[in-house]
Amino acid sequence: MSVFVNRTLNLRKIKLIGFDMDYTLVPYYTREFEELTHTLALKRLVEIYGYPETLLSQKFDFERAIVGLVVDKRNGNLLQLNRYNKVKSSYHGLNEIPFREQNNLYSNIAVDLSDKDFQSLDTSFAIAYGVLFSQLVQLKEDGVPVPDYRQLDSDIMNTIDELHKYGFLKSILKKDFGKYVINDPKTAMLLERYKDYGKKLMIITNSDYEYTRELLDFAINPHLKKHANWREVFDLVITLADKPRFFERDNRFLKVDPDSGLMSNYTGPIQEGIYQGGSYKRLQDDMGLEGQEILYIGDHIYGDVVSIKKQCAWRTALVLGNLEDEMAGLRKSHNVQCEIDNLMIKKASLERKINQMDILRHKRTPKHYKTIDSYFREMDQLNAKISELIVQYKIYFNPYWGEILRAGSEESLYAEQVEEYACIYMTRVSDLYDYSSRTYFRPGKRIMPHELAVKKELDEDILLK
Repeated sequence: MSVFVNRTLNLRKIKLIGFDMDYTLVPYYTREFEELTHTLALKRLVEIYGYPETLLSQKFDFERAIVGLVVDKRNGNLLQLNRYNKVKSSYHGLNEIPFREQNNLYSNIAVDLSDKDFQSLDTSFAIAYGVLFSQLVQLKEDGVPVPDYRQLDSDIMNTIDELHKYGFLKSILKKDFGKYVINDPKTAMLLERYKDYGKKLMIITNSDYEYTRELLDFAINPHLKKHANWREVFDLVITLADKPRFFERDNRFLKVDPDSGLMSNYTGPIQEGIYQGGSYKRLQDDMGLEGQEILYIGDHIYGDVVSIKKQCAWRTALVLGNLEDEMAGLRKSHNVQCEIDNLMIKKASLERKINQMDILRHKRTPKHYKTIDSYFREMDQLNAKISELIVQYKIYFNPYWGEILRAGSEESLYAEQVEEYACIYMTRVSDLYDYSSRTYFRPGKRIMPHELAVKKELDEDILLK
């Protein structure tokens, strides 16, 4: 797969490359991972939080949620926003909210994600949450005695956090990494190439050291050719980093003994070894690097990318594991999209003719009225055909939400964040294997509306000839 470029990035000038671990350096089978999270969370909600046992009958529906959705805790809705924070589609429980009702609720607002009533689902880990929230809201509507929407949100969020925090989830993963972890030999090959080029490598993960060690022993060690283990590859490993706080506040570092896992206070320079906690500023200063000399690669749009861009000058790369499926859908729907585009060109031409006749309305004759009526009939036919094709187009994507990076014909809010904050993005870390460690990534020319208008004008001339 390719690496996609939002802004220039010269790998030759990068001296330190950092990686998030879960879903970045080590990808998971998302469907299996999130189904496990869903199952464990339901059980915990019943056993610990006192929810009705009827919850245990809920089946995991992977398609019910996608990355980039927003939870409306006040109304119990899941929302998909465009790049201007306007709601483009929405569900209450398992039912799509009709357009008129959606319009009444949200037409006059741009959703403010800093508002405590809204929660962004911006990592693959959030899929289980989105599915659970939808199902519990539906149960509430069906008369099952569960708490109000805000409490549902809090209980689900706390439950999933506890599954991670207390090791319930990871204890199962460690027993069967092969079921949940994607083994990608190219990742180890890429790391060793970077070492050959003299790059320093680091990991900054929110996972604890014990899990980090066992996961990397499984996913990286078997594929190394020039190093005995992953500890020889990485100059610096930071566990329980507590991102995004790692990039937002000054916390102390603890030194981790790689063999025993025991921690001790540490006040010396942060240059090599394994640590817990800390903050980016001290790391950068102790390594003697400028922010522009560090590239960090992660999968969490806020914790790994946005927070970096807002707090420090590190370069950023984003891993979008679901992008591969989305691109497959784009390929399959290409012919349908071309038909829609051609009909839209004809529609634009027709609209201009109608507008011109409207400008000259004071000169209308019976012939003008007959002509404009024919134009409107033709417009209705075009709209009907376009609507049919849009239905065909949607079958190639998520059946409830469509594309992740689009909300209707506009970019989604998630896409806007990717474009604004990620220097480059890709489907997995190993996509970088096809690029030299000295690659100069350059974005293509961005098309502005006036440039697009000229292109459409010329395309229309060709099409209508």
